[in-house]
Amino acid sequence: MKIHHEGYLIILISFIILAGLAVLVSIIWPVQSILHYIFYAADLVFFILIVSFFRIPKRKFVTGDNLVISPCDGKVVVIEEIVDEEYFHGKCIQISVFMSPLNVHVNRYPLSGLIKYVKYFPGKYLVAWHPKSSTENERFSTVIEHSNGKQVLVKQIAGAVARRIRNYAEVDKKALQCDELGFIKFGSRVDVLVPLGNTIETQIGQKVKGGISVLAKL
Repeated sequence: MKIHHEGYLIILISFIILAGLAVLVSIIWPVQSILHYIFYAADLVFFILIVSFFRIPKRKFVTGDNLVISPCDGKVVVIEEIVDEEYFHGKCIQISVFMSPLNVHVNRYPLSGLIKYVKYFPGKYLVAWHPKSSTENERFSTVIEHSNGKQVLVKQIAGAVARRIRNYAEVDKKALQCDELGFIKFGSRVDVLVPLGNTIETQIGQKVKGGISVLAKL
């Protein structure tokens, strides 16, 4: 397991603050008691949670030319036909994956192809499972065009906690399935929009893993 580079500074700052608090507590109340040990334990657990948030577990990725792979870890909360007003300007299928703070938060390309569109939208910070978070929250949209001409739109959506989205996509560059698309810090949601008429391979309530679970077939 590795630690994602997006977490280096946050982990360092967290270590300094938490270690400083532990030292401060021991100075202010030098006589050690059970409360001191509870505080030290909580301090350590909190630091471990921060480090684990930026983990990149070792995985054997699933790939396939006609497969749309989940771009993130989490739970499928929406599968529905919608009218997309941002890019497709028509009907498509939206698959939404909610990412809790305990999930791995690396985002990956769901398929290989040419990056046709990348756009950042400032916005609100509604809870990630709110229906309007897809169109009103801060987000990054990325469209990948498959070699067969079909296009898939991936939305990295900020939640009530996550307010820092990283997107590494560049228009006219090649996207490689399961390579890193970006990173969202501290809980969020990712929507995958696929054209109508394609086979959906997941269901609401299913727990999925980025780079492994199949969401659809083109």
